[in-house]
Amino acid sequence: MSDAPFAEDNARELQRLRDLVARLSDEELRTPVNEHWTVAAVLGHVAFWDARALYLAERFDPSTGFPDDVDEPENVDWINDSTRALIHAIDPRGVADLTVRTAEEIDARVAQIPADKLWPNDPDSPLNGRRASHRGEHLDEIEAALA
Repeated sequence: MSDAPFAEDNARELQRLRDLVARLSDEELRTPVNEHWTVAAVLGHVAFWDARALYLAERFDPSTGFPDDVDEPENVDWINDSTRALIHAIDPRGVADLTVRTAEEIDARVAQIPADKLWPNDPDSPLNGRRASHRGEHLDEIEAALA
């Protein structure tokens, strides 16, 4: 499978993220999305998982692939729950800007890795090359909360 669909999807959702962050007021960043997360915190959640993906991408070796010690846990609820207070403690505008920078960085790194080495093309890969999926899901939530 070509890596073009990853790049196109990622670029589309990255632009959507940039546009959203650019137009959000500080008040909107503090708007609740649900009982546990504000808009800024949802963005911080996205940044956290993009940073995790960046960690994985930085460990990719073209000749050997990913190291064995970077497997993704099946259940990540405990990670999301335990990071929530930390993410909420970050300045909302700062976390929004960090989310854009981290998304730009991981999208660039994913574009450098052959698509057949990324999940879902390689079901054993710890790195999901389609960053747009997670990002888009949460952008949808944010836009619904702000509507």
